[in-house]
Amino acid sequence: MQFFDAMNGSVWPTGRTVLGISAFYHDSAVALVRDGAILAAAQEERFSRIKGDAAFPARAMRYCLESQGITLDQVDYVGFYDKPLLTYMRLLETYLAYAPRGLASLVHSLPLWIKQKLFISSHLLQQLNALGCGKVTEEQILFSFHHHAHAASAFYPSPFDRAAVLVLDGVGEWATTTLGRGDGTRLELLREMRFPHSLGMLYAAFTYYLGFKINDGEYKVMGLAPYGKPRYAALIRERLLRLQPDGSFHLNMNYFNYCTGLTMTNDRFAALFDGIPARPTGFRPGQREMDLAASIQQVTEEIILALAHTLHRDTGEKNLCLAGGVALNCVANGRLWREGPFEKIWIQPASGDAGGALGVALTISHAHGVPRVDLGQKRDAMQGAYLGPMFEQEAILAVLTSRHAVFHWLDQEEALLSAVVDALTREKVVGWFQGRMEYGPRALGNRSILGDPRSPRMQRTINMRIKYRESFRPFAPAVLHDRVSHYFEFSGETPYMLFVAPVHARHRRELGAHNPLMQGMELLDVQRSVLPAITHVDYSSRIQTVHPDTNPRFHRLLETFEQRTGCGVLINTSFNVRNEPIVCTPEDAYRCFMGTEMDVLVLDNAILFKEEQ
Repeated sequence: MQFFDAMNGSVWPTGRTVLGISAFYHDSAVALVRDGAILAAAQEERFSRIKGDAAFPARAMRYCLESQGITLDQVDYVGFYDKPLLTYMRLLETYLAYAPRGLASLVHSLPLWIKQKLFISSHLLQQLNALGCGKVTEEQILFSFHHHAHAASAFYPSPFDRAAVLVLDGVGEWATTTLGRGDGTRLELLREMRFPHSLGMLYAAFTYYLGFKINDGEYKVMGLAPYGKPRYAALIRERLLRLQPDGSFHLNMNYFNYCTGLTMTNDRFAALFDGIPARPTGFRPGQREMDLAASIQQVTEEIILALAHTLHRDTGEKNLCLAGGVALNCVANGRLWREGPFEKIWIQPASGDAGGALGVALTISHAHGVPRVDLGQKRDAMQGAYLGPMFEQEAILAVLTSRHAVFHWLDQEEALLSAVVDALTREKVVGWFQGRMEYGPRALGNRSILGDPRSPRMQRTINMRIKYRESFRPFAPAVLHDRVSHYFEFSGETPYMLFVAPVHARHRRELGAHNPLMQGMELLDVQRSVLPAITHVDYSSRIQTVHPDTNPRFHRLLETFEQRTGCGVLINTSFNVRNEPIVCTPEDAYRCFMGTEMDVLVLDNAILFKEEQ
């Protein structure tokens, strides 16, 4: 077995085609890279329909190979995004350090490690060669450090020749925060913070305490925060962590349980926050929970800003690349864009563990002389993150015919777009399915649910009747890239929906005579702009800029909507319902359409109206 050490530059022959894998923790994924160019990438959950699926990504791997017409015999290397032995050593050392309190966790995790994770090379080899897609040998399987894979996923696809790199997540082996620098094909990790002192774990602890699911509910905490006041922020700084001016910190582990138990927080944590125990899953948040969300969000932003200033000082770079699960905190990213020291910021759209598959593949590809891909006129190497499967006309027609669906096939794109805009302007909710599926957690116009942002009813309609999720969850606007500064206080590019910025003052509405004592969910009923469905309670929006070079059809839909209404913005939310992954296939899309109160479904050139079904 060869261990690839990206830190120490181990030597092996240069490979041309590389498969990257992330698996066995959460968000399993596969990426296929040839000579540094990204060919395909997808998460296993989209195929298995198990949200956050951690299993070996067999379906995603078959897709990546079949999409390029190759087998494993034509793959030079298979990379894994983590060093399992180091992770296992971290777990053992942690359990022993907290003995005997860590015994329950050790007993719980040990069987899985012995059966699967500790001997992962042989396990991977067995799973790969059982696919029926060719064979690889154990010598072809290489391993990267977890944070190096994250860093590579951010730097190599970025538009920058040189950049500072910041990785923030829960933990990878030992690292929880890593500061680095990229230059050409060289990627150097400079400093790191180590477990258990983790910004990702700190945020996850509050996610758990507020009654949300870890590795999924962090978005809910972020969306809940603007409804509250950060009245617990000083208490968090005083009791839970010791923050240094350079952004490094130590957590007070007396309040956390993730080192020794099967929960994130303990009774001391609950006693600190009004003596109330962790909320159960599905708990309806009140003002206290909103204030807690606002507080941890504020502290998180302060830490990220401090780390960014330190990284800027240490590297002198003007550009920044971000990855790791915490990099999906688009509110913090927006503040970093507005207040931080860097001129430009680029964030890997699949910043979580799924992106590690791409990172390790790119690391192996670039390690010995493969030059970075010439971007030409492209904005980055991610191709808009449209790296998943697409479906031809025959496949779509087969699904619709087998379901006895009533549909209209419109070969003329102008007629199709006009029909969609007609529906949108009548406050209909549209499922929009086209092209290659997105890689990462965001729907970016190929597996999306669309709505009219001017409608004061649309946020509640989509949340309650379509997505079946919490009413406070905000929706993102997709906007024509050259119109973004007209609608928002933002002048850059954000094609991956990873920055939050304020709605421009010209579009805001005076709050008028609403009750100043209103708080919490009562604020949902106050219209704050001429685009109420995408304006959060603090006047913010999570923006996606849409470009004709990466998604021409979605761009033309926005243009058609603007020509008809004068508004170059649409609601864009992921095509799924609560607790399900984003749809992958036409069958998934049709099932979601029929199982919800969605009004219209577009499958490539087919358009379906619910009242006709």
